[in-house]
Formats: sequence, C-alpha cells, structure tokens
Amino acid sequence: MENAIITIIFMAVVGALIGGFTNFLAIKMLFRPYNAIKIKSWQLPFTPGLIPKRRGELAKQLGETVTKYLLTPEVFKKKLLSEDIRKNILNYSQQKIEEIIFTNDKTILDWVKLAGIHGIPEKVEEKVDLVIEKQFLQVKNTLSTKSIEQLLPEDIQQTINKKIPEIVTYILNKGEDYFVSEKGEATIRNMMDDFLSSKGSFGGMIQMFLGDSHSLVGKIQRELVKFLNSPGTKNLLVNIISQEWDKFKQQPAMNYLKDVQFEPILVNLQTYAKKELAITDRLDKSINYYLPEGNEWAKNELIPQIVDKGFVVAENKLEDVLNRLNLQEVVREQVDSFPLEKLEELVIGIASRELKMITILGAVLGGIIGIVQGLIVFMLN
Repeated sequence: MENAIITIIFMAVVGALIGGFTNFLAIKMLFRPYNAIKIKSWQLPFTPGLIPKRRGELAKQLGETVTKYLLTPEVFKKKLLSEDIRKNILNYSQQKIEEIIFTNDKTILDWVKLAGIHGIPEKVEEKVDLVIEKQFLQVKNTLSTKSIEQLLPEDIQQTINKKIPEIVTYILNKGEDYFVSEKGEATIRNMMDDFLSSKGSFGGMIQMFLGDSHSLVGKIQRELVKFLNSPGTKNLLVNIISQEWDKFKQQPAMNYLKDVQFEPILVNLQTYAKKELAITDRLDKSINYYLPEGNEWAKNELIPQIVDKGFVVAENKLEDVLNRLNLQEVVREQVDSFPLEKLEELVIGIASRELKMITILGAVLGGIIGIVQGLIVFMLN
C-alpha cells in the first residue's frame, strides 16, 4: 500500500511538471524563437515561433480589420466633425481672434515685424519713388516723341475746332467794345499822335489836313468797328487761328516745354506722394483703428462662416484623404516593423497573470492526470 501511494505521488508530481512545462513552452513558442533555426539545409520544426512566422499575415489582416471596422470614415466624421467639436473650434477661434488680432496692444507695423518683414515704410517709400520716377519718365518720353495731335483725344480736338469760330466772335465783340470805349478812344488817339509825331513835319502837315484829332479818332473808331463786324474779318481770323492750331498740333509737346526744369518737378511729386501716404503713421495704428467694428463682424459673421465651410469641405474630402493616407498599408507596415521583443514584452506584461495561471493550470491538470494514471496502475496490479 505504501508503495502504491508513493507511486501515485510520484506520477502526480511528474504529470504536474510535464503539464506546467508544456504550457509554459507553448506560451514561449508563440514568440520564440524569433528566427528560423537551421542545421545546414534542414530547418528545425516549429521555428520561428507562431507570431514571427505569421507576422506578415497578421500585419495584413490587422490593417484590413482596422480600416474596415475601426478607423472608418464614419468614425472620423463622428469623432472629428461632431457638433461639439465644431462649437469648441468656433469658441476657441472667436476668443483667439479677439485676444490676438483685434487688440490695441499691437500695431499693423508690429504684425508685419512678427511676420519677419522689416523696414516696410522705407521699402514702400522707395517703391513709391521708383514708380513715380518710372511713370514720370514715360510721360516725358511721350511728350518728346508724340505730337500734341497724338496726345489729345479726338473728341477734345473736335471740340476745340468747333470752339474756334466762337472764340473769334468773342474776340471781335470784345475788340468792338474796347475801341468804342473811352479807353479805346484814348488808345487810338495816343497811337495816332505817336505815329504822326514820328513822321516829323510830314506828320504835322497830315494832321493839319485831317483836322482836329477828335474827329479823326471818331472816324478811325467807326472804321475799326466796321472792320471788326465784317464777315470777312471773322473768316480771316477763323482761318488764321485754324491754321495756327493745325501747326501747333503737329509739334511735339516737348518743343513748348524746353525751358521747364523736370528734375525739381519729379522730386516734388515724390515728396508730395510720400507725405500724403504717410506710411509710417498709417502702419503705426492697430487693426481696430481701421476696423472699429471688425471684432464683432469677425466673431459673429466671418469665423462662423469659415468654420462651417471648413467642416463641409472636411466632410466632403475626408474619405478621399483617408484613401490617400492608405491607413491599411500604414498599419501593416507599422505592425510588420514593430520589434518582436517589444511585442512579446507588451503581451507578456499585459497578460502575465493569465499566462501564469495557464502554466499553473497545466501543472494541475498534469498532476491530476498523473494521479489518475497511478490509480489505474494500482488497480491493474
């Protein structure tokens, strides 16, 4: 009887050791060995371990599972494009645009400097000088190469041509008014006296022959008035002025500006433009100065529209973006490149208690099987 008990205990211990060791070995063989073991051309069975051997298939299957059931477009839409997210983004944007953009603490010049751009006023003024100089030289070149007729628009030329008869009529009327006036009469008398005086004794004889100067001046006035009212006089003046106008139009404009000093004009134009622009003063003001209602407009109109539009675009483009990201391939590559040592450490670390229990369970079952085998041997004997 004593030998039978020892035998049963021995078989139980052996069974427990075998059961526990086999379960422990099976767990280890999930990962170990990491690489195949070969003896010359013969590969040792069960090498590498299960997970290293099926690593590529596992990575591929995991990638498909993640993209089909876990990271789907619907999941991204639900998590990233929810109403709560939209409200949070809207509130954050409204808060930041008030704190950062529409503040009196920073001027436009400060914003420009924050963007890494320096010396803006000087650069703008330099650009203004260059633009004005370029345009000024173009105007000067145009005045030198083109005639007045080419420079003046056709409608202005036609207007001037139509105005010439009116101008002549105006000049003749004013001439008539002047010569019949006391001032005109005095002018005629002085001219007549000067003329006769310049002729010496011959002039005195003519003056004696014509009589007193008053009657002679009256005669000259009447003749001048007749001359001015004569249609021929008007036609003559119209023709003369028209001819002179035609000659004037054929000349380059620069011919009449030869004595003009252009350099001071250019400098004055540049100085005036920079003074009126006042770039430094204009940039040394905050955005609120130019947009006093900009903060409310941005928060209540601009930002909500941008956020809503952004969410619509994101929702429409989300599936395309996910397809371009090719998450299935990303997951496969990451799993396939993940170090086996780390993966084993991760799994063992998470399921260490369960794996120990599996080893213990194997030992318990092995022990029970050993006891049963001992009892069977005892009964058969």
